[in-house]
Formats: sequence, structure tokens, C-alpha cells
Amino acid sequence: MPTIQKISIALPNEMTALIHQAVETGEYASSSEVIREALRAWNYQRALRQKALVELRADIQTGFNTGDAAEAGIETIIAGAKAQRKAKLARPTSNASNHAKA
Repeated sequence: MPTIQKISIALPNEMTALIHQAVETGEYASSSEVIREALRAWNYQRALRQKALVELRADIQTGFNTGDAAEAGIETIIAGAKAQRKAKLARPTSNASNHAKA
């Protein structure tokens, strides 16, 4: 069994009320149990955020490795998006081409 240390923490009334309620309803055996579970959940969320950050950094690096990002300024990106939209709008829809054949 791991060594247990007692610590003192200060919490707002709303949080202490939640802890007491969880114990009073029998959801937890003690306030320490509530805090331990909260810390486990917090630690798990931290690990998920860290993993997501590592993945994001890898994706950014992959983007950098695929070419010079400076080649496409915002004006170039907007012009490309407008051209794609214009081309998409100019294409006949499948329904229109089906009616033309009939």
C-alpha cells in the first residue's frame, strides 16, 4: 500500500458542499475518496492534453516538412478558395444533367 500523507487544502463553499453531498448520498465513502478520484481524473485529462499537444506539434512539423509555407500568403489562399468555389458553382449538378438527357 502506498504511503499516505495528510494535507490541508482550502476550497470554496460550493466545492466543499459537493464533496459532502457525494459522501452523504453514499456515492463515496469519504471526502478523501472524492478528492483522490478528482485528482485521478485531472491527471488523466492532463495526459490527454499533453498527447494532443504532441500530436499537434507533429502535424505542424509535417506541414513544415511538406514545403515552404511562405510560398502561399493569405491573398494566395483566398484567391485559391474563391477559384475553387467558382469552379464548383460552374459545374452542373447531377440533377440538372439528368434533366437535360431526358
